Amino acid sequence: MAKKIPMRQCVGCGEMKSKKEMMRVLRCEDGTVTLDLTGRKNGRGAYLCRNEECLRKAVKNKGLERSFKMSIPQDIYKNLEKEFEEEEHAEQTQ
Repeated sequence: MAKKIPMRQCVGCGEMKSKKEMMRVLRCEDGTVTLDLTGRKNGRGAYLCRNEECLRKAVKNKGLERSFKMSIPQDIYKNLEKEFEEEEHAEQTQ
């Protein structure tokens, strides 16, 4: 029997993709929002495709704010952008 692949929806573009292909954005209990690169940390997760375009779409359509049911300050989006760029750069150097 084939193993079921967990699918998640991108809060930016709305596409369904396998969990492994996506980046998990995490809201911790203290209200902080970060990238969860392991995908296993505790907290409320939302998923984004691994490109900056989807992050921009999520900012524009307030996808993360809807997922986390809270308003997200601009500096958190800037931090996510930085983390996205670092992650993309790390993947290219491998």
